[in-house]
Amino acid sequence: MNEFIRKYYYGDYGDKETPAGGMQHSPVDNEWPLWEVFIRSRQGLDHKHVGSLHAADAQMAMENARDVYTRRQEGISIWVVESKYIHASNPDEAESFYEPANDKVYRHPTFYDLPDELTHM
Repeated sequence: MNEFIRKYYYGDYGDKETPAGGMQHSPVDNEWPLWEVFIRSRQGLDHKHVGSLHAADAQMAMENARDVYTRRQEGISIWVVESKYIHASNPDEAESFYEPANDKVYRHPTFYDLPDELTHM
């Protein structure tokens, strides 16, 4: 038996663009794409990432997400996003990435005088 183990990261499924501009196919071309699932709970106002699943298309991803992640009727809204469309900032570059916000003092209302009765600000 000649088997190997490959570790996949988010976005490693499907076609990828190579630096030369061509397309590189994943080693497993017959595998369904990976979808990220976000659920809005009955108590919350925001969607939270709850997991990932494989599905052939968005409709199948919605149905599988409903069956897997809302079995106890805890969700009222589901979002599914194909993993290859999610882009994230690099944590190593956070200082330079967020630096432009530091020069906007109007976003930090530290110069306001607050009344003493206001305790939760």
